[in-house]
Amino acid sequence: MKAEGKVFTHEGMLDFVEPKEMTEAEIQEAIADFANAARNAIAAGFDGVEIHGANGYLVHQFLSVNANRRTDQWGGSAENRARFALEVAKATVAAIGADKVGIRLSPGAKFNDITDDPDMAATYVPLVEELAGLDLAYLHLMEQADRELTTKLRAAWAGVFILNPDTGFGVPTGPDAIDLVKDGTADMISYGALFLANPDLPERLKARGPFNEPDRTTFYGGTEQGYTDYPALG
Repeated sequence: MKAEGKVFTHEGMLDFVEPKEMTEAEIQEAIADFANAARNAIAAGFDGVEIHGANGYLVHQFLSVNANRRTDQWGGSAENRARFALEVAKATVAAIGADKVGIRLSPGAKFNDITDDPDMAATYVPLVEELAGLDLAYLHLMEQADRELTTKLRAAWAGVFILNPDTGFGVPTGPDAIDLVKDGTADMISYGALFLANPDLPERLKARGPFNEPDRTTFYGGTEQGYTDYPALG
């Protein structure tokens, strides 16, 4: 069953396609593709890569209970649904080294019609514990569930814990989020839309504003509008 809505492509916004179940060979090929993409990124001069395990993309689809309807070793139980994420992480680490690999997760995110296990801790805590054993550079959590789950994942992760806190849809992370570092909830805070709209965001955060308002109508492609035309301070 295909997800509702549209996706941005080189031909513009198109309807989501009807999905098909991947074969074992296709799964192994996809895992290898992640590793090859990481090698290419390092060869191109990047410092590292972040595995996108969030927001309804492929890794998150395997973790999901509505997108993943498999009955083999890649689906069903929480352990099986987490297998793809772990194998991708292992392959990427083998390709470029653990110190150059981070992973982003978003338990509870409903992008692209994704539904996570109602008991998200049962899926994500064991996954994070396994990932912690790989010694990745960091875990990047997009907080879409409650703070209790965030606390559990933080406890399961011994390394650097980056948080994109839940501020409500359309509300960018602001300067007050630094309090989550001060109280130990996270080691670092990530900024998305606010950074896109403010090319000098570090200076603006120090000054506690003012901030340019992100223009969401220009997100995900188009012209220089909403990409290079946001003014800097002064």
